[in-house]
Amino acid sequence: MVIAQTLFKHIKKRYGADCAIDIIAPKWSIDVADRMSEIRRSIALDVKRGEFGFGKRRALGVSLRDERYDRAIVTPITFKSALVAFFANIPIRSGFIGEARFWLINDRKKLDKKTMTLMAERYLALDEAGAEIINPSLYIDLANQAKLIERFSVQTKPIAFFIGAEYGEAKRWSPKHFSALAKALNNKEILLIGSHKDHLIGELIAQDNPNVKNLCGQTTIKDAIDLIAYCEAAIANDSGLMHIAAAVNTPIVAIYGSSTSDHTPPLTDKKAIVSLNLACSPCFKRVCPFGHTNCLNNITPEMVYNALINLTKNENVNAYNAH
Repeated sequence: MVIAQTLFKHIKKRYGADCAIDIIAPKWSIDVADRMSEIRRSIALDVKRGEFGFGKRRALGVSLRDERYDRAIVTPITFKSALVAFFANIPIRSGFIGEARFWLINDRKKLDKKTMTLMAERYLALDEAGAEIINPSLYIDLANQAKLIERFSVQTKPIAFFIGAEYGEAKRWSPKHFSALAKALNNKEILLIGSHKDHLIGELIAQDNPNVKNLCGQTTIKDAIDLIAYCEAAIANDSGLMHIAAAVNTPIVAIYGSSTSDHTPPLTDKKAIVSLNLACSPCFKRVCPFGHTNCLNNITPEMVYNALINLTKNENVNAYNAH
């Protein structure tokens, strides 16, 4: 959703501020879209991940016919993703060729993965290939931010750790490494931000680190946006929260294992990428096919610490002292 904002910004720039953009997206991503000034209306698609949901998609499309949209841009390449625009009778339906959906998409684009390596480039190509990438930017609710600072008793400008990655363990840096890094940053307040699925791992990281607050599972997506914007910097797995940090202008040290920043980097100038670029990576697997996950395990806390110091030029942290 965050990377897709590059397309929304491009459309506004190309067609003018009066161009109205409505989006159809999964419920869980609507909170992110609500923080984008380019979006007029967000419409939740009530289907589960992997669900075909033909009837639901048809009903939603029919319900949108009176809106008389001029054009639909379908970002996924799946057959099912093009159904709503077709049933809404939208005259121009743009999308990449794929999954035998020629009769659903009538403004067909060819996806060349070799020349368009960045996901942002692929989104933009659905309207104008080669268009400039405009970095995402999310609105910050300062009133909510102040409430969160008080609620969680945040005393200083903290550093955020994003310890989860929904895709799988081959994107998750070791909890032991996160814990060691927290010890090295023992004069900084650290917030662990993530979903309820990350809470137990967060407890492992926080148990020997009094400077760490485990907020995993205690925030909404909008809360996370506002908290991350307040942070001095973030240490991130390749994850959705990494992209949110980019979109709120928080400096990021991004750790890549099975994936690559050549495809989905944080779209910001304030970033440092830590990756070993092993011969077996990127494999884009959820679990290491060799069982060692060396692409992540061999990234040491000291490497990440040094990347953070170089990125922020922060003289208010001690020399690396993790054990």
